[in-house]
Amino acid sequence: MTLQSTTDPVEQVLLPAIRDLGDFDVRRALPSAKRRMVGPFIFLDSFGPAVFRAGEGVDTRPHPHIGLATLTYLIDGEMDHRDSEGYVQTIRPGEVNLMFAGRGIVHSERSGAEFRAREDRLFGFQTWLALPLELEETDPGFQHVAASELPRLTGEGADVRLLAGTFGGARAPTRVFSDTLYADVALVDGARFRIDGEHVERALYVVDGAIEVEGQTGRFGKDQLVVLRPGSEIVVVAHGPARLIMLGGEPLPEKRHIFWNFVSSRRERIDQAAEDWQFGRFRGVPGDSEFIPLPEMPRWRVS
Repeated sequence: MTLQSTTDPVEQVLLPAIRDLGDFDVRRALPSAKRRMVGPFIFLDSFGPAVFRAGEGVDTRPHPHIGLATLTYLIDGEMDHRDSEGYVQTIRPGEVNLMFAGRGIVHSERSGAEFRAREDRLFGFQTWLALPLELEETDPGFQHVAASELPRLTGEGADVRLLAGTFGGARAPTRVFSDTLYADVALVDGARFRIDGEHVERALYVVDGAIEVEGQTGRFGKDQLVVLRPGSEIVVVAHGPARLIMLGGEPLPEKRHIFWNFVSSRRERIDQAAEDWQFGRFRGVPGDSEFIPLPEMPRWRVS
């Protein structure tokens, strides 16, 4: 929903669309019909939590991206990343995998042998950050950031793991491409958590528990994306233990188009990427002959 007052600290509250993938659910909060982006974030998925029995796992076949960076963060479980640039990396809880697609990259995400050998749980987030115009066609690449490398800010009942960008005077080592805020926030019951106006756009995805925002009527609960009004300091109060994903940054000045796994400021660039994938012009993931086919392309798709 969109709130009507121009002075309330909360601008919008969004509920994610839910996709049942059989073994687990994916909740997509961005993009939505009511809001396309928050700062540079054009995509926000929460996957799981799900329990996999021994012998089971995730198999996301190779697929392409352009014009964006994917940022994967796990709370539980592990996954193996492989891409067309030759990067191979297992991601585990508390770690960050950043893949910047630029002019084009192909990757797969699968459960490894160790995960499949036991019963295990999978829960995490994947976000996409749209790249600034001057970086849309940059060379693709990859960065893995260990949990021990990420800044941690604690105090007054809050425990903040800074996954990317800046917050509270700290800066994460994760590469970013414009002003960015991305953090995992745990609050004890009754904690009052202040969010200053350093970043123009800010939002809170409620992972667990319930919160209220001082000056705003009502409480916000699990799986709601609470978009905060730009500008002023915000104070969040936890009702019981709560966990949040905090994201934001400065919005990009140009409109972005999105179709399937492609993001660009130019529709014709997405058309070209779709054609390139359909006719096998992307470099593949070494040792993996599988791929996800191009979905049917409506006219003109998504703006």
